[in-house]
Amino acid sequence: MDLTLLIKVLILGIVEGLTEFLPISSTGHLILVGDLLSFNDEKGMVFSIVIQLGAILAVCWEYRSKINTVLAGIGSNEDSNRFILNLFIAFLPAAILGLLFISTIKQYLFHPIPVAIALIIGGVIILWAEQRKHIVDVDCIEDMDWKHALKVGLIQCLALIPGTSRSGATIIGGLLFGLSRKAATEFSFFLAIPIMFAATFYDVFKHREFLHFDDIGMFSIGFVASFISALLAVRGLLRFISNHDFTVFAWYRIIFGIIILITAYSGLIKWSAN
Repeated sequence: MDLTLLIKVLILGIVEGLTEFLPISSTGHLILVGDLLSFNDEKGMVFSIVIQLGAILAVCWEYRSKINTVLAGIGSNEDSNRFILNLFIAFLPAAILGLLFISTIKQYLFHPIPVAIALIIGGVIILWAEQRKHIVDVDCIEDMDWKHALKVGLIQCLALIPGTSRSGATIIGGLLFGLSRKAATEFSFFLAIPIMFAATFYDVFKHREFLHFDDIGMFSIGFVASFISALLAVRGLLRFISNHDFTVFAWYRIIFGIIILITAYSGLIKWSAN
């Protein structure tokens, strides 16, 4: 592997890990950074899909104790059964819509300008949500019922639009639906596990012709970079939300999106066609 390719895969792996669980859209950032690095062809897209596994496993590792407890209690423990049911209910809407429309969405929206617009709109929504009075009905994820799960699952469907942010949609949606900041964030983390595993393996299978043994080094480096950076991001976000709201992420989204639009329409950066 040459040095240029090594730098590209390291950057993309770090970007994926840092942005996957923050409300700023990992898919949007990967599209933008991949475009800047000229690593946005079919192989680049498959690489972006594979390194998501690193971020998923980071959450699995961080919450391994909770996951083991839930799995051990399936069938015999009421809390475990309810938790699994809630995840399944929240998983279904985005999974169904994704299977039906993901090809069309990728064709028309997986480009820098649509991503920039979604970043800005999402930022404005976060600012609006944070200005509302936050009434907490559910303090921890164990207290969620199927109705809370369904609402979060439906709002997650918005994340099929790149630039929206899956974590942003589910966390802010959770806050609006009465979840505490911690409960909304943790449920978003857990919900990422089935939805991202399903999306990753589906896309890898669909694009398997672009996977070659010679690329194992490239994928491994991106995977490890994604895992480590995602682990740091998850731990950092949990500490952050104990004393802060999500306003800073909203302003980041808005400013970043405006910069993308300015550079595009001024010709400063030749983004790919939108």
